[in-house]
Amino acid sequence: MVLGSAVVGLLVGLTGAGGGALMTPMLILLFNVKPSAAISSDLVAAVVMRPVGSLVHMRRGTVNYRLVAWMCAGSVPMAFLGSYLLHVLGGGEAQQLNVERALGAALLAGTAAMLLRYWLDRRSGQARTQAIEAIRVRPLASIAIGAIGGIVVGMTSVGSGSLMIVLLLFTYPALAAGRLVGTDLTQAVPLTAAAALGALLFGHVQFGLTTAVIIGSVPAVLVGSFLSSRAPDRYIRPVITFVIFASGLKYAGMGTTALGWTLCGAALAWGAYWLARRKPWRGDAQTEAGKIAVAGKSDAGRSESGLEVGVEELEPERAELPGLARRPG
Repeated sequence: MVLGSAVVGLLVGLTGAGGGALMTPMLILLFNVKPSAAISSDLVAAVVMRPVGSLVHMRRGTVNYRLVAWMCAGSVPMAFLGSYLLHVLGGGEAQQLNVERALGAALLAGTAAMLLRYWLDRRSGQARTQAIEAIRVRPLASIAIGAIGGIVVGMTSVGSGSLMIVLLLFTYPALAAGRLVGTDLTQAVPLTAAAALGALLFGHVQFGLTTAVIIGSVPAVLVGSFLSSRAPDRYIRPVITFVIFASGLKYAGMGTTALGWTLCGAALAWGAYWLARRKPWRGDAQTEAGKIAVAGKSDAGRSESGLEVGVEELEPERAELPGLARRPG
């Protein structure tokens, strides 16, 4: 359980997403934890896990605080509204299941759109690999992002990371991946705290289970956050896309076995595409050829320079020596 929690914590630290979609099914299916206890215990553990990752990004300066403030202005009140709506509607499993299916469909659509955007950017020669230090924050759009995520979290206790990441990616496409993850982790802290408070009051928290999850996930989220705050966008964005894809499939209702095979197939397909495009086996030969060419040019340059210097140094010496003085014609 500690090892599984560490894997999920690493992904959360790297991408800001996937906590609820991956941790809860793991607890239910691999360790036979009751769903209510798994959800409640995961939420309480997230209160410790997400702030730890957020603090790493704060120290690195990869959090857009203005964006976080506007998102929280929408997410926190709407999270309470979502909880109230769930109470009014009866809190039945059917209503929650419908919301989760809709969330899964939205995440899968977001994954497809993200892949399309990467492809179009690459074709136009504008791949998003450079860190943008400053963006223009749009208050109304940011409040709307928070409100949508807040009401979903209030009704289902999931989606605080994965849904927000997708909405942020399309609202602020120039936002660097490190700042994207740091901002998402930070805005999820008050959301997770509110949901965890409800779990403590009305849920079925198992503190032994929560402790095991914290022991495994907190060190791993530290490592993941450290990597995401420093690694280039070209490495972080594909991982974000993969985790969003996995979350979407799980929320859409795919079974764990089918999900595992699907993700393995997707990873193999991506690896084959990367190998076909990059051709790393040619890198060594090209590098050696380049080194030989550069060395040859350098040697030739040094030889020519040495000859010129030798001639220039010889002329003054000939002028100074009487025996080498030029005779008049």
